[in-house]
Amino acid sequence: MQNLHRYSNLLNEEKRTTIWFLWLFYGIYFGYELVYYYILPQMPWELDTLGNKNGLDIFIYTVCIILIPIAYYLIKHDKSFQIKYIFFITFTFTNLLVELVFYLGNDQTYANGNIVELVIILFSPIFVSKSFFYLVSLGTTLKFVIIGIVLEDIVVVIPILILSILSIVACILLFRFLAYVKAVETSYDKQLEGIVKGVIATLELKDPYTRGHSERVADYANLLVKETGKLKKDEQKFFYYACLLHDIGKIHIPDSILSKPNNLTKEEYDVIKTHPVVGAEAVEEVEGIVDYINVIKHHHERWDGKGYPEGKQGDEIDFLARVTMIADAFDAITSSRSYREALPLETAYQIIVDGSGTQFDPDLVDTFKKVYPIWVEYHKNYHDLTDK
Repeated sequence: MQNLHRYSNLLNEEKRTTIWFLWLFYGIYFGYELVYYYILPQMPWELDTLGNKNGLDIFIYTVCIILIPIAYYLIKHDKSFQIKYIFFITFTFTNLLVELVFYLGNDQTYANGNIVELVIILFSPIFVSKSFFYLVSLGTTLKFVIIGIVLEDIVVVIPILILSILSIVACILLFRFLAYVKAVETSYDKQLEGIVKGVIATLELKDPYTRGHSERVADYANLLVKETGKLKKDEQKFFYYACLLHDIGKIHIPDSILSKPNNLTKEEYDVIKTHPVVGAEAVEEVEGIVDYINVIKHHHERWDGKGYPEGKQGDEIDFLARVTMIADAFDAITSSRSYREALPLETAYQIIVDGSGTQFDPDLVDTFKKVYPIWVEYHKNYHDLTDK
């Protein structure tokens, strides 16, 4: 399942952050190199610099220039998240080789004038990525450890201490960013959940026989999808919200049809069959839930293609919609409606199993058999609580 809308937003933010990173990287690195190695040595006062390391810096400059078209290609192909890792690993490894070659070839005491490493550590929190921060902090420290061991020079302790201090500062910034992002996300989730449940409460006032149906379907569906292992934890909450809203389109259906105690006419059933499309249209602008819009639109499709609204069949039907189909059918069978009383759980189980390969996805029916005891326990506990 791809959260297209959400993924697109994250991709755009990553792309913008990467572009800032590239400007900082090239601006500070080449600016510093130009001033320190080429301008300051030409000044009239005496300044001890290392020149251009006998031309070895040209190798680093070449590598950095080669990385530009690579970064451009990755940005154009929506792979911005790879750039920061490629740049850091390539630059650090290249710099390590150049410094080892230079210092092993003369008797000078090790001295590093590369300010861009400090900048990368300080600005690593802008990606709000623990993995990148750890790579930068540990990778840069490892570089100096290797240099110290190879050159047998204790002076590397100084840059390591400086890096440690900067890493602590960057770590504090990163975790503050993460805490803020988490707080905003939690606040949004609570607001969205409140709105969803408010809408569902409105629907249940309109159709008392569906009271609790949406909540139970969402819970059944989440138990089933967890067993499949195909949905990440952060995706499950939006799937849950979509399940809660799977029947939201019924709001536009007249009460006389929803509460009719006997069989519906063909015209009335045609009206009922419009609710998945109407429900999908109602949430198409809701960020997060729109990624799971097919749960609402296709939960009445059938594996054999005889469902509605589009007559999709087999794998054409969204996986999560297939999950919801089983949960929806099970709860509908085991709940009282205006035209019949609730049927026993064992009957519902057999109907689901008999529908394998016709109404329901055969693989998901096999998974349903595994979670059925959990559903039975949930059904018992739910009704024990609501009956009090």
